Amino acid sequence: MILVQFLVVLLFLYIGMRVGGIGVGFAGGAGVIVLSALGATPGDMPMLVIVFIMVVIVAIAAMQEAGGIEYLVDLTERLLRRYPRLLVITAPLSTWLLTMMASTGQVSFACMPVIVGVAKENNIKPTRALALSVGASLLGIVASPISAAVIFFSGILEKGHSGWGYIELIAVSIPSTFLALLVTSVFYLCWDRIRQQDRLNDNPVQVQVRTARAIPPCAGRSVLIFIVGLVVVLVYAIVTSPKLGLIAHPVMSSGQARVGVMMGVALLIVVCCRVNVHKVPSGSVFKTGMTSCICILGVAWLGSTFMDSNQQWLQSAVSSHLLDSPMMLAIIIMAASCFLYSQAASTKILFPAALSMGVAPAILVACFPATASLFILPNYPTLLAAVELDDTGSTRLGRHIIDHPFLLPGLASVLLSMLFAAGLAYWIQ
Repeated sequence: MILVQFLVVLLFLYIGMRVGGIGVGFAGGAGVIVLSALGATPGDMPMLVIVFIMVVIVAIAAMQEAGGIEYLVDLTERLLRRYPRLLVITAPLSTWLLTMMASTGQVSFACMPVIVGVAKENNIKPTRALALSVGASLLGIVASPISAAVIFFSGILEKGHSGWGYIELIAVSIPSTFLALLVTSVFYLCWDRIRQQDRLNDNPVQVQVRTARAIPPCAGRSVLIFIVGLVVVLVYAIVTSPKLGLIAHPVMSSGQARVGVMMGVALLIVVCCRVNVHKVPSGSVFKTGMTSCICILGVAWLGSTFMDSNQQWLQSAVSSHLLDSPMMLAIIIMAASCFLYSQAASTKILFPAALSMGVAPAILVACFPATASLFILPNYPTLLAAVELDDTGSTRLGRHIIDHPFLLPGLASVLLSMLFAAGLAYWIQ
């Protein structure tokens, strides 16, 4: 029966992938019904994760309507144009920083045309900068203090009373992903320079005339409000941390504070930046974010139903292999992430099961960057957008599934992130 249930999970994941978009979530919910008919007990729905995603998306959508995202992209463009020869370094670090702040890849998606434009103006192949930027955006979700994956993972760590929590997790994820991207970017910059493979000399392209962006007057103010809200969330989590004990009995938990602060940020942006609140739900960030909520709800519910119903068998058959080989756990997480399309969904499905099998929290923290492996299969939206936006022809998908230019830079950055995270986790522990 376990094999039949597993085949049902794979079938509905495949159906969701074929339908695409919000259909992934629809397929997950339908799969739960079939599993229940086969005797499985429905698992817990990830409502806490969904709520966190919703409130962050609402705040970012309000900032987008105020022109905040255009303002951030404009600042990024100025940085990239100031140091064009270092585009392979500045582009991924910029997308990592923006994604870490906003907890959504929508910001990095807006940066892709800028990266292509700067590369063409300076006769540089956009391929490497685009490939590194796609991976950097995914690692930015892992490092973001307000991303659903980080919030959920820190929550289950705190419930286990293992000494690991929200502060310890971001203290590992932020520097490990940053250092990994920096090392990977510098390596590829030197590698391409040595091989003389970074120029477009043999492939001249037409450079479009740059047009100045129309930045609304309140755009910078909306970004400032959002950053202040992010700082408030971090400070509150620090002062209410059990290790510090500055506030022994807080009125609000850190999770409740995140929800309240993000809703308050959205209100301040609407009021102070004169945003038409009726236009907020029609923005691309809001639509994409709510679609992600449905996808995560369906897929995570499907996965938790299978995992919870077969937990005893998994503990007896799989736990010994995971305890003996942390690399096997990392490979499983990477494989699940590229099929589930979401760091939050893979975290919700795999990490509680791994903890219940006896995997040490420090090992899970070190493997956390493996959830950013959505680039392995060439069907991730940001990856496909990067291919379409590069009109120089230097960024192409191969004839086979995994022979694309995003694979090796992405794997290098993810593996280095796990190595740095393992070192930091050992040091913190």
